[in-house]
Amino acid sequence: MTPHPDGAHADAVSASVPAPGADSVSDSVPASVPEAAPLPVPGRARPEQGAVVLAATPIGNVEDASPRLRRLLAEADVVAAEDTRRLHGLAARLGVAVGGKVTSYHEHNEAARADELLDVVDGGGTVVVVSDAGMPAVSDPGYRVVARAVERGLRVTAAPGPSAVLTALALSGLPTDRFTFDGFVPRKAGERARWLGALAAEPRTMVFFEAPHRITETLRAMADAFGDDRPAAVCRELTKTYEETLRGPLADLAAEADARAADGAGLRGEICVVVGGAPAGAAPSVEDLVGEVLARVQAGERLKAVVAEVATAAGVPKRDLYAAALAAR
Repeated sequence: MTPHPDGAHADAVSASVPAPGADSVSDSVPASVPEAAPLPVPGRARPEQGAVVLAATPIGNVEDASPRLRRLLAEADVVAAEDTRRLHGLAARLGVAVGGKVTSYHEHNEAARADELLDVVDGGGTVVVVSDAGMPAVSDPGYRVVARAVERGLRVTAAPGPSAVLTALALSGLPTDRFTFDGFVPRKAGERARWLGALAAEPRTMVFFEAPHRITETLRAMADAFGDDRPAAVCRELTKTYEETLRGPLADLAAEADARAADGAGLRGEICVVVGGAPAGAAPSVEDLVGEVLARVQAGERLKAVVAEVATAAGVPKRDLYAAALAAR
């Protein structure tokens, strides 16, 4: 997933680029040059025959759909879609007629339907799995059918493409050499504080998903857990008309989200939050931990129990953290 593809494609590129000054088409082709591969013949086995194909769909801009995705939608025996209505809408915008059976495949039925889909694969068919946007199995349905296919010894491949995680990471301006994807932040305040507190010392860049109506609370909680000055980026509506990326310290981003909410506009659309990793050798101070402690107490936990757990995990004196929490209440 690391976005450093230059070396990976160097051979393919150099093999297809004509020498400087050479014509793109020549009447005198050396005999040693191999003939072009023949076009697919109707009835010939498809490349993905007898396989599950995880196919990425556009995350906003329909022009990002790959030619392979278009072909797969037209040729597959079964297309398993997170939302069948959205799939048909996408196919219409792409000008593609879905050739096979369309079936629903979402978080509520993916475990039960996995073997039904894999029976098609076992019989030599092609099953394409698509989510509403982006890559299946990445915070979307797909993992369970892949795991079951592995258990049954069946082939799984992918038609890669758009990814909100990688797009946000690339646009964030934060280090991309090492990163983690942590999905959606917990909704409840106490659980969210504990969860983020456990990530406070994470040295890698972190990518999260969040809903518009929770983004202000989440940014505040992140500032409490990671520190007000931790660099971050809020990326919304990626590849769409109103795409926007806000960059700055977490405290400033939380204030911006709060101000927009007060104006009635808010931060709308699908949102990714990218947060810089903890500085090397940085250990949380007592002051950094107070916010997490108070959030958990406010959610109903006992102060002494929370202080003991947080202080032990962070390696700070319990007495100092307890005193700081009392003073801040």
